[in-house]
Amino acid sequence: MIAGLALVAGIVLGVVVDVDVPNALQPYLPIAVVAALDALAGAARAHFDKRFDDKQFTVSFIGNVLIAALIVYLGDQLGVGAQLSTGVVVVLGIRIFSNAAAIRRKLFRA
Repeated sequence: MIAGLALVAGIVLGVVVDVDVPNALQPYLPIAVVAALDALAGAARAHFDKRFDDKQFTVSFIGNVLIAALIVYLGDQLGVGAQLSTGVVVVLGIRIFSNAAAIRRKLFRA
C-alpha cells in the first residue's frame, strides 16, 4: 500500500515539478530510466511469482541504474557512447519484455 502511494506521489511530482537536468547528465538520463524500468519489471514478476523481496528490489534498482550509467560513461570516454547506449537499451529492453511475458503467462495462464 505504501509503495503504491509512493509511486503515485512520485509520478505526480515528476509531472508537476519542472526539473532541469544538467547538460552533462542528459545522455545518462534515458539509460537510467530504462534501467529503472527493468528493475520495476523484475519486481513485478517477482511479486506475481510470490518471491518479492524489498531489499533485493532496492539493491537491484540502484545497481541497475548505476551500472547502466557507468557503461554509458565508459562508452563516452572511449568515444563509442552511442553504441554502448544502444547496447544497454537493447539488453534491458529484452529483459523488460521477458519479464512482461512471464507476467502475462502468470496472469492469463497463457
